[in-house]
Amino acid sequence: MTAKAEAHMTAIRTVLGDIDPATLGPTNYHEHLFQVTPLLVGDELDDEAASGAEAALMQTSGFAAMVDATPFGLGRNPEALARISKTAGLHIVATTGRHREAHYGDDHPMQVWNVEQLTTLFVADLTAGMAANDAEIFETPDVTAARTSKGAPIRAGLLKGGIDYWRISPFERTTLDALAATHRKTNAPIMVHLEFCTAAHEVLDLLAAEGVASDRVVLAHADRDPDAALHVSLAERGAYLGYDGFARPRTRSDAELLALTEQVVDEAGADRILLGGDVARRTRYISYGGMPGLSYLGDRYLPRLRDAIGDEAVERMLVANPARLLTLG
Repeated sequence: MTAKAEAHMTAIRTVLGDIDPATLGPTNYHEHLFQVTPLLVGDELDDEAASGAEAALMQTSGFAAMVDATPFGLGRNPEALARISKTAGLHIVATTGRHREAHYGDDHPMQVWNVEQLTTLFVADLTAGMAANDAEIFETPDVTAARTSKGAPIRAGLLKGGIDYWRISPFERTTLDALAATHRKTNAPIMVHLEFCTAAHEVLDLLAAEGVASDRVVLAHADRDPDAALHVSLAERGAYLGYDGFARPRTRSDAELLALTEQVVDEAGADRILLGGDVARRTRYISYGGMPGLSYLGDRYLPRLRDAIGDEAVERMLVANPARLLTLG
């Protein structure tokens, strides 16, 4: 079977191999177990033992699966993800792609990559497997492949890009074009980081023009703008809304996000909302000595959400919706 044909199998691609979508279970659509970026100096996630302990806390809070949303070049660690997945009993979907430009310095080698180079990399990450260390891509022609303990390649199952606040830089447009090209080859779903949900329709328009249906896209951080009418309009196009701003009262309180979710569910239903934490900082991980940790969503927010909109709607957000989005094929 060719890599392209294999990518179109009806399955969800995890770091330990492909699984039946029906077995995915409650899913946190957006977290980071490993991440190193110049935007978060001092908040690096780079300790396997601590990240593994944090993943176990999330699993105990009621999750069976998660997306590790760290794309290429920002400290992702596929082999550690595979070990954590096995130890914690947690399905983990890894990510390829390229984040918004601010995460890469002006002298970063990725600055000069074109659409074709990026597409080749992203397709390889999804079909052949990721590198054990992304830095080797720039340093040696003999890249060490990431392998599970059984020797199988570790492959990504999701594409990611990002844009700035009401701006898509040439760097970010190149990334989006490469994500679309990769999607056309693999049907992999796409996550797009938005700054306060700005330019959401513009991103969907751009991707649609390149052959990506909106129902293969999740708009991360949509809840940073609690405009229910905007969210309903995005959901009506088929896009998934990534709600992941919980425990951030300096921007939006949990009470505001509960009210937003109630209104969107009342007007558009629950079939286009995904839930995650995107905690993403060592100072906010229990196992790194911070708070509130990856268990906050399951232990403290979800009970309030269930009271607000009911168990059935929440289960769709946690189980059916991520399984539908993450399925290849």
